[in-house]
Amino acid sequence: MGVPYTRPRQGSISSPLRIAVLISGGGSGLLALLNYQRSKPVTHITKLIISDNENAKGLQYGNDFQISTMAINLPSSSDRIQQRILHEDIIHERLIESNIELIVLNGYMRILTPEFVKKWKGRLINIHPSLLPKYPGANAQRDALDDGAKITGCTVHLVDEGVDTGEILAQSEVPIFDGDTIEILQERVKKAEHLLYPKVLDDYCGK
Repeated sequence: MGVPYTRPRQGSISSPLRIAVLISGGGSGLLALLNYQRSKPVTHITKLIISDNENAKGLQYGNDFQISTMAINLPSSSDRIQQRILHEDIIHERLIESNIELIVLNGYMRILTPEFVKKWKGRLINIHPSLLPKYPGANAQRDALDDGAKITGCTVHLVDEGVDTGEILAQSEVPIFDGDTIEILQERVKKAEHLLYPKVLDDYCGK
């Protein structure tokens, strides 16, 4: 869909790919990634953490791991489309200033505009809490439970101009049990995400 993917350079242990992680909330996935990067030599390194929410608890991990961290709130504007564009322009500028080579969306709750995606396509990765193409969008666990599914999971995919429609890189299955609530299922899927995402980044950055 749209412009083709452009892969980043091949990272290595001696020259890891410079990553920016975008978050919106608690940052449990970010913490899992940072702990993974610290646990052994890998082909990627987090150099910047950005949140669209200045109260996001995950921003604290920037201080804990001595990583540059910033909150970039939506600018004031009565035009929502213009507001999104201005917001993404600021993010793009900060990414360029920090020499970022790959953007990792990790609990980032905003849908990026096609204009922003085109600038980073192939260097923009997301994890989604379902086995795509099933249950795209913001309510994946609710949709899976409403559907009576017995299996769900998580998907690491490249971001394209659509919503959760980009090239799939890897998936991990998670069982759904009788009596599961949305909250219980969310926590089970998160555990799978925390294991899958760093390993997929290893593979993608090292190619």
